[in-house]
Amino acid sequence: MAGGPLEGVRVIDLTSVVVGPLATQIMADHGADVVKVEAPGGDIVRTLAGRGVTPGMSSKFLHLNRNKRSIALDLKQPAARDALTKLIAGADVLIWNMRPPAMARLGLAYEDVRAINPRIVYCGMFGFGQGGRYRDKPAYDTIIQGSAGIAALHHRVTGEPRYLPMVIADRTVGLIAVQMILMALFHRTRTGEGQAIEIPMFENIAKAVLEEHMYLSTFDPPLGSTGDPRLIDPQARPLPTRDGWICISANTDAQAFAIFDAIGRPELKTDPRFASVAARFRNTTEYFSIRAEGLKCKTTAEWIEILDRADVPAMPFQTLEQLMNDPHLADVGFFERIDHPTEGPIWNMALPNRISGGVRRDFRPAPKIGQDSVPLLRELGYADAEIDRMIASGATVDGRIDRS
Repeated sequence: MAGGPLEGVRVIDLTSVVVGPLATQIMADHGADVVKVEAPGGDIVRTLAGRGVTPGMSSKFLHLNRNKRSIALDLKQPAARDALTKLIAGADVLIWNMRPPAMARLGLAYEDVRAINPRIVYCGMFGFGQGGRYRDKPAYDTIIQGSAGIAALHHRVTGEPRYLPMVIADRTVGLIAVQMILMALFHRTRTGEGQAIEIPMFENIAKAVLEEHMYLSTFDPPLGSTGDPRLIDPQARPLPTRDGWICISANTDAQAFAIFDAIGRPELKTDPRFASVAARFRNTTEYFSIRAEGLKCKTTAEWIEILDRADVPAMPFQTLEQLMNDPHLADVGFFERIDHPTEGPIWNMALPNRISGGVRRDFRPAPKIGQDSVPLLRELGYADAEIDRMIASGATVDGRIDRS
């Protein structure tokens, strides 16, 4: 047994790319038995995210699919659909991220799955809520970033619409999926009832953006325009020092006043524009500009020492390469060098959170396509002759590393 708070929970994972695999990896890391069901060609992120040491094992796939078992099933073939039905019958969760009509065509709509397993937690992740006109549109992270306002925030600040250069919509919605699934499992422990969950990306990201930036348009009639001025000010960014940049945030009076002292402007503590939180909010641009100008006179290291003594939140700006060599991450054992059975030595990231009851004990590197097809089919009661016929027909793939 794997250990961890989700030990004994079986998740059938029909997801790909980032949004679903992130959700199922979190569950797998905490003890769930996650069975990743892939088409014979595999999850597209196996190749979409660049090459690996061996084909179909990109770095992003390795980071998002550890602690899972992979079974390859061509769901266009009846034998593969029968195998999936058997998997569903013994599962606690079915999670998928294709458009709902595609699930219905496969005979995997909620009512179909519920007939197989009434206790199932059935979680669908897709671009748009099914009650609106966009319900049938395809979506990836960039589509959601652009349509739900993230790119517009870049346009507001810089004059150019840009996507945030990471799949923030996928990652945010993946975390939400974990929350919703765990709530549904908790509900089931009390009632015995399974249920269906719909997780639309567009609505979730629109909510996140507008919680920050609906701002004065929250009121009816509006008290002003959209956009939190602290966040869309051009100076709301890493600020230049004498030799680099620094990341700094000072919201309380004590923090702001400590900065005024540090930059040699103590008189600003009694300036009516900056003497309180509300005053600084009303004068964000001037406050940020004064702060930015004052930071240019010392090096980043000098400012970090000064601001640490004053308990002002500050960190040096770091490149990706510097982040990978961050001394704090080394202290907490964030990076683990492991030997992958096909990819050789790789850097794995440890779980950032701690839970006193413990997490999964038996670490499993990300699998090759169909690496666990044969063992899983045997678990489901298939005889070796049946499995051989499924392999020969292409209904499944034998991706075992060691076939001895």
